[in-house]
Amino acid sequence: MTEIEWWDYEDAAEMADALAGDIQFIIEAAIDARGAAVIALAGGKTPLPIYEKLVKAKLDWKRVTILPTDERIVPLGDPLSNVTALGKTFIPKGARVIPIVPAATEDYKAAGRSADALCQDLHWPLDLCLLGVGGDGHTASIFPGPDFDEALNGPKERRALGVMPEPLPPEAPVARVTLSRAGIASARALMIAISGKAKKKVLEDAIKQGASSSYPIGRVLAEVELPVDIHWSEQ
Repeated sequence: MTEIEWWDYEDAAEMADALAGDIQFIIEAAIDARGAAVIALAGGKTPLPIYEKLVKAKLDWKRVTILPTDERIVPLGDPLSNVTALGKTFIPKGARVIPIVPAATEDYKAAGRSADALCQDLHWPLDLCLLGVGGDGHTASIFPGPDFDEALNGPKERRALGVMPEPLPPEAPVARVTLSRAGIASARALMIAISGKAKKKVLEDAIKQGASSSYPIGRVLAEVELPVDIHWSEQ
């Protein structure tokens, strides 16, 4: 059974301070051990205060490679692009931010194969994977749909793949590229950042349901062997 530890905070600012400190420690340890750090960071609004704190850390940012846990298949610079937001934050510090979808394409499977090839060229396993969770229980872009089983149970050496959520989320009705469950589960450190009572209830239910969970995050966590830190803020 996955070892899970919850960390509760009163608000987003308190959570951001704590998580930024933890991520800084992981990056420093990776640089000390291997000369570089490779981390995957979640998109969305919840982690933005964390990144605003983290970017102020005194790190050797030129030794840090960042990729998104998932990406919408849209042009770089599009408001829906996760890597665009990460790039605006971390590239000015000297970090290497990897666009796993360098160009929009209608062939989402091809985009996934391209992203996987790119990830294969990176130092692996990830030193850190920071996940978010949607109100529907998805994580990264592992959604119910025609590619759900492949994302969960595809070859362990596959790190990323293209997916088509079904139904498409109304706030971002596009195909995606996502880290696979195997890519996520192989990370040296795994954290989840969420806010609000509704998402906490979803995550608690998903963990209880385990491998039979109706929520993607429950299915992902059921196969994770390393300890997982869940950071939750009430607001």
